[in-house]
Amino acid sequence: MSRNVALVLIFSLCIIGPIAVLVASSFASISALGRNPSATPKIFTAMVIAMLFAVSVSVIAMLIVFQLFSKTGT
Repeated sequence: MSRNVALVLIFSLCIIGPIAVLVASSFASISALGRNPSATPKIFTAMVIAMLFAVSVSVIAMLIVFQLFSKTGT
């Protein structure tokens, strides 16, 4: 397997994982708001924290992959 193909696969997995977290968090938040609208502040805070963690993981993963791409050699 080529180094570039491996890095592209790693990069795509690093993006698909956090996207799945964002989708699951959004779906769960909307479902919870439908069941209990009075809990909006608590649900919104938990949703934003979960999304921030997912986005930060994806940004760190992208930085690592970009660093691996920038290395020259074999």
